[in-house]
Amino acid sequence: MIPAVLPNDWQQVMQEEMQQPYYQELMDRLAEEYRTHTVYPDRSHIFQALKWTPFEQVKAVILGQDPYHGAGQAHGLSFSVQPGVRKPPSLQNIFKELHNDLGCKIPNHGCLEHWAKQGVLLLNAVLTVREGKPNSHRKLGWENFTNRIIAALGQRERPTVFLLWGRHAQEKAALIQPDRHLLIESAHPSPLSAHNGFFGSRPFSQANEFLESTGQTGIDWQIPDLP
Repeated sequence: MIPAVLPNDWQQVMQEEMQQPYYQELMDRLAEEYRTHTVYPDRSHIFQALKWTPFEQVKAVILGQDPYHGAGQAHGLSFSVQPGVRKPPSLQNIFKELHNDLGCKIPNHGCLEHWAKQGVLLLNAVLTVREGKPNSHRKLGWENFTNRIIAALGQRERPTVFLLWGRHAQEKAALIQPDRHLLIESAHPSPLSAHNGFFGSRPFSQANEFLESTGQTGIDWQIPDLP
């Protein structure tokens, strides 16, 4: 079963959206997709980003496109993979930029739970995908749902950092109040585009400078190694 209720305070934020006709159609189509195809992430992990980062605790948003489409990779957090799974190239480039920006040691795994639990919402624009078929769940309706998440965050008083990497993420900028929040836009960290403006963009130090300038605690971006 796909969870019918969102975790923690997201249910209240998104309740009206979940009553829209498109959302029920999306749930019906997803049920059929999971029944007839291999779909990632597991049903229980679709809303993992919302589970680990409650609405009221969001300090920063890292927006991805759709989940990894290989076996065992996706677990509901953008760019993150489960412990023991080889780091995908985009994530390797994120860690390279993090090291060059803040001197953080590159961890021995690719799970970003440490960020999520500090208020970094690791959200994909589309929350599910068929195995081996990137973007296969585009236009099922997820974009409407995640647009509403971003708009709700963008309308808050609390200053928030939005890290928008690549064209698809930057299309969401119109949903965010730029006078209140910080938008950090650059090329996507994929191998095809990282050298076109992602490397050297220093997003992590920029995010912390902004958070601290607005009276908030910066993010501890150093991900601890696993044994």
